[in-house]
Amino acid sequence: MSDSGRTRMLADIERETALTVSYTGVGRIDPEVLAVMAEIPREEFVLPELRAYAYDNRPLPIDHEQTISQPYIVALMTHLLRPRPGHRLLEIGTGSGYQSAILSRLADKVYSIDRIPELAAEARRTFDRLGYTNIENIAGNGYQGWPEHAPYDGIVVTAAASHIPPALIEQLAPGGRLVIPVGPPFGHQELMMIEKDAAGELDTSDILPVAFVPMQDDAPPRDA
Repeated sequence: MSDSGRTRMLADIERETALTVSYTGVGRIDPEVLAVMAEIPREEFVLPELRAYAYDNRPLPIDHEQTISQPYIVALMTHLLRPRPGHRLLEIGTGSGYQSAILSRLADKVYSIDRIPELAAEARRTFDRLGYTNIENIAGNGYQGWPEHAPYDGIVVTAAASHIPPALIEQLAPGGRLVIPVGPPFGHQELMMIEKDAAGELDTSDILPVAFVPMQDDAPPRDA
């Protein structure tokens, strides 16, 4: 994929950031986030027949009736999460692994869960092939989080939850952020940010109306 596609994607992200600032309060995406998005080969995370559209600023379908999110939304959620060197992050909804790959370049360790075992396995093969060695992923129920590696400096959810899962709040470290879309399938969904302070108190912000595939609560037991 030519550099022109990535340049166009970054320009589209900056344009949409400006258009949505009245909702989000974000006038500029962290330059480090944009730099990583310019490096990550998004074409490696989409279906082969859709590679020509990899850098379009729109979601694309992947296997098992799931999607890879619109680049602007990936950029915004990553910006809100504020990943930093030394951070340990949890992602709910691995999908094709694109968001995981971006986080892996901004933090020390990424743990990721997807409810669909086939997607988790395919993402693992992609991580191995591309050399993303600081990502660990499993198949399981995202509503339960991944307590073995908690607490997390940040948690990002890439499917719409019916409610904010208590397990994710428990697994969030003091000073950490949870970025999550909340709402019913095909109904009003809101991207939310929850910050936990040093005393464990929560500050919740509504960021932007969004549309995500639903986060299911019927996954099989987690694999090893």
